[in-house]
Amino acid sequence: MSTDEPTPKNPGKSPEPSGVDLARVALRAAKEQARARGDAARQKKQARRGGGLRSGARADGRDPMALGAAINRLLNERGWETPAAVGGVMGRWPQIVGEDLAKHCVPQRYDEDERVLSVQCDSTAWATQLRLLAPTLVARLNEDLGHGTVRLLKVNGPGGPARRYGPLRAPGSTGPGDTYG
Repeated sequence: MSTDEPTPKNPGKSPEPSGVDLARVALRAAKEQARARGDAARQKKQARRGGGLRSGARADGRDPMALGAAINRLLNERGWETPAAVGGVMGRWPQIVGEDLAKHCVPQRYDEDERVLSVQCDSTAWATQLRLLAPTLVARLNEDLGHGTVRLLKVNGPGGPARRYGPLRAPGSTGPGDTYG
């Protein structure tokens, strides 16, 4: 019997599937296998994450986020809000204290435990000026950063040369200013 000849219909037997029917069956089987592989891969992934079934329609911690939002989330999680805010003040120092004062007085460090902002001045005259303005500056900084963030402004004048103890030090001397007597 050749394939071109029509087959006689037998009332008790079902007809042989044609090429289109075979293709549909193969496609359905392939889809089921792919779905089974996908389900297995999802289950493995969820097991690795330790989480339950998640929907793609709802936001979760794995979703991409804007850089600013990611940085804010990191600051909040680590408790770095205050140091970051004070760092921002150090960057905006000229706008906060004024251009003239900012040219001669520079913030050095912030002690979070004591809530003290240390400022270094290039002359004693500017250090005196900053000490006189300290209550006003503390109030302005607390307006910007939040109440109680800065309790005290520690003003340092210009420093002298570092005290170095070298090999020619006299016994009992107190440093380079000692007159040995």
